[in-house]
Amino acid sequence: MDWIRLCNIQYFYNYKLLIIDQYKTITVHSEGHYKAKGSKFTGFAIPIFSEEEFKENLARIKKEHPHSGHYCYGFRIGADNKLYRYSDDGEPSSTAGKPIFGQIQSYGLTNIMIVVIRYFGGTKLGVGGLITAYRAAANEALENSKIITCTVDNIYRLKFGYDIMSNVMNFIKKNDLKVISQILEESGTIEFRVRQSESENLIEQLAKIDKLKVSFLKTI
Repeated sequence: MDWIRLCNIQYFYNYKLLIIDQYKTITVHSEGHYKAKGSKFTGFAIPIFSEEEFKENLARIKKEHPHSGHYCYGFRIGADNKLYRYSDDGEPSSTAGKPIFGQIQSYGLTNIMIVVIRYFGGTKLGVGGLITAYRAAANEALENSKIITCTVDNIYRLKFGYDIMSNVMNFIKKNDLKVISQILEESGTIEFRVRQSESENLIEQLAKIDKLKVSFLKTI
């Protein structure tokens, strides 16, 4: 098994499968501001995990700032970087969406959206001025955020009887598994998360415990 690095994202090569191992994102909402010739630009950087979350946050920003002339944005979702969008929202082509998305790319981030709103100050900025303004507002929003590195994890559920409960608990302790929830009564149910690149080997070990039922739930 070999490790390779590409575009700030580590990949794990296991047999013939390329599994994304970790990615960078932000933890909380943050803002950035820029002024030019009376126009005011405000950038909002928000962590997201789906297009639905993007739509909800964009709708909220529009509701909170109903008098803004433009709501330009860029977003990227997923550790593989394949899902992304950007929009000029009425500004001249490539003067807003691309500069905003370019900041997401330059920081190597995903699971993030940036919306930059503009209040027109009465003086046109021109193509160069708009590019600078939207890029600067997005950049400051990221500068004010907290960037972290996350692993891509699989979540599993274990179901077992009382007779093998001690074996399961010992396995969890020995492998230092990240338990999300657990119910331990006459029978047991435990949900845990494990780094995706380590999951195959771990599940193979769990399969050796007789009477234990293992179910895959999702990848996060």
